[in-house]
Amino acid sequence: MTLDARIELARGSFELSVEFGVPAGTVLALLGPNGSGKSTVLGCLAGLVAAQSAQVTLAGRTLAGDGVDLPPHTRGIGLLSQDALLFPHLSTMDNVAFAPRSAGASKRRSREVARTWLAEVDALELADRRPGQLSGGQAQRVAIARALAAEPELLLLDEPFAALDVDAAPAIRGLLRRVLRTGPTTVLVTHDPLDALALADHVAVMADGRIVERGPTRAVLSAPRTAFTARIAGLNLVAGTAVDDGIRTADGQVVAGIPAADVALGEPAVAVFPPSAVAVYPHDGEHQGSPRNTAGAVVSALEPHGPVIRVRVTGTGWAHGVTADLTPAAVAELALEPGSAVTLSVKAVSVAVHPSVQPS
Repeated sequence: MTLDARIELARGSFELSVEFGVPAGTVLALLGPNGSGKSTVLGCLAGLVAAQSAQVTLAGRTLAGDGVDLPPHTRGIGLLSQDALLFPHLSTMDNVAFAPRSAGASKRRSREVARTWLAEVDALELADRRPGQLSGGQAQRVAIARALAAEPELLLLDEPFAALDVDAAPAIRGLLRRVLRTGPTTVLVTHDPLDALALADHVAVMADGRIVERGPTRAVLSAPRTAFTARIAGLNLVAGTAVDDGIRTADGQVVAGIPAADVALGEPAVAVFPPSAVAVYPHDGEHQGSPRNTAGAVVSALEPHGPVIRVRVTGTGWAHGVTADLTPAAVAELALEPGSAVTLSVKAVSVAVHPSVQPS
């Protein structure tokens, strides 16, 4: 069921204005910092938040706009949030059966549907338990079954893994990935790039009530055009203006790199490179090769990051806020600690230059 939405809303100083589409059977992830409007978009789609202006159609059926504003229970939408919100007085089976039962199915048919979905989410053995007897991961499995038992035309997922512990979240993420392969059209709100990579076909990045980046998930996360997207993707991003061989920053420094085909000279652009591409040397020490991008900086933090140590720095110019990944042995050899003066270098071949997406 294809979703097409245009939503405008104003609350105090906050203004939301977005327009997007989700092809039938695909998953769109909405990413963005807190307060960017992601959950408000879901609320408007579900009919739980009133927009000043909205045009929302699902499979050609108007949910809002043109004088129509359907109530939530008639929109054919399932909503799953970070809290399972199961009915505490009902068993797991009856919680899931509630969805088809409220849609008019018989009690027997509703329980058959519930049993099918509980089996689908590997929770059939929990059928007789009450919500108070379930772990967080188990409750979320049941909530997924209940949302899908209603056979929604559109599924809305609002931070569905945020309340789960680190052991439960991967299992639930894998479960949703399997279910959504043949499931309904879905809009997912998340802060976690792993959620987007695992579940979403496309992403839209929001900031200040606007969509500022959008595209196929891997393309957006591998070539971010805003600082937020770069941060969640674990990449460094330096903003400036496109020049022949890279970008020129606000203070006049040039960061050399390889421009994408759509970069326009003189227009806003960003230089993007991974922490693994950043070499770190003692300040004023000798370094190998002749990388075009070098800058002085001061170590601000050392953080374990899997098998490497992520070095965060401060400084003037493009080096400010850059991160570098070094082996523990390299950190020890360089005697790095917060306050250490260092020189950073990045080879131009490791730097990708992209147009900078501006809020519309």
